[in-house]
Amino acid sequence: MTQEVDVVVIGLGPGGEHVAGKLAEAGLNVVGVEAELLGGECPYWGCVPSKMMIRAGNLLAEAGRIPGMAGQAQVTADWAPVARRIRDEATDNWNDQVAVDRLVGQGGHFVRGRGALIGPRTVRVSDGQEFTARRGVVISTGTVPQIPPVPGLAETPYWTNRGAIAAEQPPASLIVLGGGAIGVELAQVFARFGSRVTVVEALDRLLALEEPEAGALLAEVFEKEHLTVRTGARAAQVRHDDNGFTVTLDGGEELSAEQLLVATGRRVDLTSLGVDTVGLDPKARALTVDGMMRAGEGLWAVGDVTGRGAFTHMAMYQAEIAIRDILGQGGPEADYRALPRVTFTDPEFGAVGLTEAQAREQGLRVRTGTTQVPSSSRGWIHKAGNEGFIKLVEDADRGVLVGATSAGPTGGEVLYGLAVAIQAAVPTEDLLHMIYAYPTIHRAVQVALAELS
Repeated sequence: MTQEVDVVVIGLGPGGEHVAGKLAEAGLNVVGVEAELLGGECPYWGCVPSKMMIRAGNLLAEAGRIPGMAGQAQVTADWAPVARRIRDEATDNWNDQVAVDRLVGQGGHFVRGRGALIGPRTVRVSDGQEFTARRGVVISTGTVPQIPPVPGLAETPYWTNRGAIAAEQPPASLIVLGGGAIGVELAQVFARFGSRVTVVEALDRLLALEEPEAGALLAEVFEKEHLTVRTGARAAQVRHDDNGFTVTLDGGEELSAEQLLVATGRRVDLTSLGVDTVGLDPKARALTVDGMMRAGEGLWAVGDVTGRGAFTHMAMYQAEIAIRDILGQGGPEADYRALPRVTFTDPEFGAVGLTEAQAREQGLRVRTGTTQVPSSSRGWIHKAGNEGFIKLVEDADRGVLVGATSAGPTGGEVLYGLAVAIQAAVPTEDLLHMIYAYPTIHRAVQVALAELS
């Protein structure tokens, strides 16, 4: 028997959980469907536990930078407290049952299972229940790891981010396939806890989606920290035996390690969602949505599944838009001009808007300005660990910033003002003549503005 409700939300990651909770609070009859843990990848295997690991690794690095403290840092480089904190604190703060209780407390209903469309506004769950939604269905099913078709890889016990987060001990040695944000963050953490780490990236630099200066700086930092980096290198074959993993690169070079982490991106999987029953392509790379998150009549999508960036903050942003639309509240459509992202290595790499290359590809007349964090007053004071830079990308015809990168000890925090400047289209002339607090790293933005050319 089909049950009639107002809204069905398939997938209760950060965006889906937010949609379900807010709509239930508004008085709608909402059913949330999730096969795994409520909260999605971020609290259990992504953002939250990885930042705990990064924080611990950064503390070790800071201790090692103090004369006379390097030995103490080595003694305290124990992985067990980090693993315990991930298990205990992350579980306490993002407990699945707590999330279920929260949704129910907001007036929603929860079904454990995999949901799929079987027609317009109609969902079948793997436990056999069926629901028809008067207002519609929201899809928020996230992404899964993208595993490259390397011969031999599928037959090995490689890690994805989940295996790395769940590790009880750091491996003696680690090969990381992928030099994007996930790969480099985890690579640096394990290296700081004593693993011998090699990062293999098929493209010509680390952090290939960001400014070239970002990848170059991170490669320099990794070299100082004794991580091995192979860029422009592709895995041609993977083997595993009792001694660990062997990765053969194009050209014949062989790399060996106790463990292998595959961090080559993530992908949307629509094949099991029944989107073909509402006229959509199950083989598409993502669900195409309009400015109000509508993917079709009575169908919305939010988060990674829309292909607009695999970020928790994007899912929450889109969730708010979908909530307004479903409730008939109107409001502005999605605006991605100032999309922020941060890679939480040491140094941190914060970026917002367009890179210089992207701006030029869009036909803009571009001016750029760059300054180095060590040459700023705060960078000079910071000394050890002060690597970083500020790079600004201006649309010269409009006189406004369209992109910026903030790399340094607090790169993600410095990013905020730059994001506001891009979102609000603040004239660069106005930014140049603002008052910047001394001595702060964000004061270097003023220097970069003066360097626009």
